[in-house]
Amino acid sequence: MYIPQLKNTAGITIVAFVVAVAISLVYYQYFYLPEANRRPAVPAEVLNPPESVKVTIVEGSYIETQERNFVPKQVRGMLGVDNRIVWVNEDTTFHSVTTDTGYVDPINGKFDSLDTIGLIGHGGTYEFVFTQTGEYLYHCEPHPWMTGKVTIVENFA
Repeated sequence: MYIPQLKNTAGITIVAFVVAVAISLVYYQYFYLPEANRRPAVPAEVLNPPESVKVTIVEGSYIETQERNFVPKQVRGMLGVDNRIVWVNEDTTFHSVTTDTGYVDPINGKFDSLDTIGLIGHGGTYEFVFTQTGEYLYHCEPHPWMTGKVTIVENFA
């Protein structure tokens, strides 16, 4: 028995499904992805500051009783001036610079040498450009008694 209404209903259902899929793909490609992948607008001088602040990992830092390991232990940088911090390992042992709080910079990713270059060997360096103001506590993963703090402040010039 032939029922013409069922044939029309099936055709309308298929067309409606195709239209819904097309609308979903357009939304995903032109609205959702750009919003999800958008990075905050940051001035060029913040991304590439003219100066850096150096922190030295001194020789013997792997010894727990040695109080001097990250020198200086606390540093301060100013956005757009010297918000790039560079750690230089002068110790013979491998070290890391690892965030205490899991900080992830919106531009440069996780503040953790282990995520980018791994452990820092003798003579090696690790640098991180902070793009937000704040206080960032860190430590050495293999040697947790080694701690330090970076403070980034606004440039009001």
